[in-house]
Order: sequence, then C-alpha cells, then structure tokens
Amino acid sequence: MNFDFTYYTPTKIYFGRNALTNLRTELPKYGPTVLMVYGRNSIKKNGLYDTIMEYMKEAGKTVVELSGVMSNPTADKLREGVDLARKHKVDVVLAVGGGSVVDCSKGIAASAKADGDVFTRFWVNQEDVTNDTLPVAAVVTMSGTGSEMNTGSVITDTATKQKIGRIFDERLAPRFSILNPEYTMTLPEYQMKSGIFDTFSHLMEQYFSDTEVTTGDYMNEGLMRGLIANARKAVANPTDYEARSNLMWTATVALNGIVGLSKSHDWNVHGIEHQIGAYTGCAHGMGLAAISPTYYRYIYKHGLPRFVAFARNVWDICDDSLSDEEVALAGIDALENFMRECGMYPTLTELGVTEDMIDDIANTAAIYGGYKKVSPAEVADILRESM
Repeated sequence: MNFDFTYYTPTKIYFGRNALTNLRTELPKYGPTVLMVYGRNSIKKNGLYDTIMEYMKEAGKTVVELSGVMSNPTADKLREGVDLARKHKVDVVLAVGGGSVVDCSKGIAASAKADGDVFTRFWVNQEDVTNDTLPVAAVVTMSGTGSEMNTGSVITDTATKQKIGRIFDERLAPRFSILNPEYTMTLPEYQMKSGIFDTFSHLMEQYFSDTEVTTGDYMNEGLMRGLIANARKAVANPTDYEARSNLMWTATVALNGIVGLSKSHDWNVHGIEHQIGAYTGCAHGMGLAAISPTYYRYIYKHGLPRFVAFARNVWDICDDSLSDEEVALAGIDALENFMRECGMYPTLTELGVTEDMIDDIANTAAIYGGYKKVSPAEVADILRESM
C-alpha cells in the first residue's frame, strides 16, 4: 500500500426486499419540494412510481418530475433538469432508475445553483463546483454503474459527440440509496447483462494497474470470482434473488472506491467506450464488452505479472507447463469464453459502429495511462479488431 489515502463515503445504503420503506425515515429530513428524476415508463409499469408517490404524499412533499432520462444522459436533458430545479426551487433530487438516471441527478444537484452553461463548466472544463449544491438520493432499478455510492457523473453532448465523465466532491454522493434486487428483475435481460459487464469492467480497470499487490486487489479477485458465479446463475434464471442480490451489491462495492485505494488505475477501456457511446448511443456495458478482450490482448505484456495473477486467481488456470505469457493469454481467453457463454460479447458492428466512425472515435477517446498508453492509431486498431 504505497500511496497515502483518505477514504470516506457519506452514502447510507438500504438494501433488500423492504428497503423502500426507509423513505418514511429519509424524506422528512429534506425540504418540501422533491425533483424526482426517472427514465421512461418502466417504473410506472411495475408499480414503483405509484408506491414512491404514496410515500411522497405521506411525507407531505411536492413532487416535480423529470422523466425520459435516456441511457447515456444528454447535456440537453441535464439542462432541462437544472431549469426545473431552479424554477421550482427544489430541495432534494431523487433519482429512480439505473446509473444514467443517478448520473443525471448528480449533475442537476451540482448545477442547479451554478451560473453559466453547466455542461461546459463542469464537464468540458472540469471546473470545481464552488456553488452550493442540492442533496441527491437514489432508488436503484438497474445495477452495474455503482453510481449509487460514488460521486461520478457521465454526460453526453450529442451535438459535439462528447461523452464526458467527471468526479464531483463528496457533497454529490447520494445521501442515501435504496437497493432492492427485485426491482432489477423487471428490466430486459439485455440490460441485466450490460450491467454485469459494466461491473466486471470497473473491477478490471482497477485491477490491471501497478505491480504491487494491495488489499484491494485481493478483495477484487474475490469480487470477480463471485461476479462470474452469480452472472451464470442470473443468466440461467433471471429471477434468482440470491444471484441478483449478489450482483447488485458487487456493482456497488466495485465502484465505491474501496478496491481501488492506494493504487493507480487504468480506465482506458472506459475512455474508449465513452466515445463509442457518444457516436452510437449503445448500452455502456456492451460497449465495454465489445473492446475489452482485444484491448487486454494488446497491453498484457506490459503488465504480465498481473495478467498471470488474473488467470490463476480468478480463472483457476494453474497449468505449470505453460509460460507466463501463455497463462496470461489463457486468462483473457477465459474472460472471452465467459462473455460468450453469457451472451455479453457483441461486435462493435452490432452496436452501430461503422468504419467511418473509427478514426473520430480513436482521436477523441480519453486515454489515461495504465500499463501502456495507447496512441490514437493503436486505439483505431483495437476498434477495427473489435468490429
């Protein structure tokens, strides 16, 4: 553990079948006007909307609604929410949905009391948020992003083809998040699989970095093994509560900061996928899946000991007759085989990427470092190999 660190999370988690009842405890802590942010119609179809509105009524809240938040929330949707928050002088933002809804809600909470164009200031220019912010909370219906217990927010400007993530300060972490695994069972299986790989990618982005083995790396290996086992169960039976509950909590722990302490991270797969998403609007987890095996085969030699550990400790590849390079490649093969088995390894072509997009995606992708800092030309090669 070579790097000093401070770890703090202000988010209270309510987890389980009866978690939503805790709105009775939490809602009275905030002012009278709530901005409820959600997607399209799923929470109305499954009855969650009506149940939440009953709790709102019981608590005497005035509810302002921002509906229609899309996968890969846009700068225009963010601005719409900011305008509502300002107009109605809301006191708290409640996200009801998956990571896109939570990300958008954090952005609104950060921006409602700010001046100027907030997307340009806080995402493009990455300015510090010096203004007052609104409290934000979440009721999670899709697991994968971990946004319910961190301060990250990813917003897409469709006009400029920029999908930009940023980390806010601790004020923008959800004050509380409600996680009922049963809510995740109402979503299409495709979204479940996308969320599973999003979680897996978060773990790998933090694992494939540095040479020293940290406490977080040991935790990470256990989380990856558990994710693999429960993903197989959930794909076989999407209503398996035990599997879905384990997947949901793994998604939260994977990106609440705990496994990444005292080490550098990679995040190049995310940096590349963000631009894939900006150009295609594809499901984030599937975009990550499409390029991950290719990317890791491209860089594994530069972090060989960690890829060997991944093969041995996560996939149980312990053939002593193999060289370290062969073991490392066998681990990446095992990852790919698992993805194919679970139906989460699309081609970029299937996600809507065309040849004429590749150079633009490669030239605008954020590259953070990792074992090898890939050039735009190398990113283009990775993209073409993933078509």
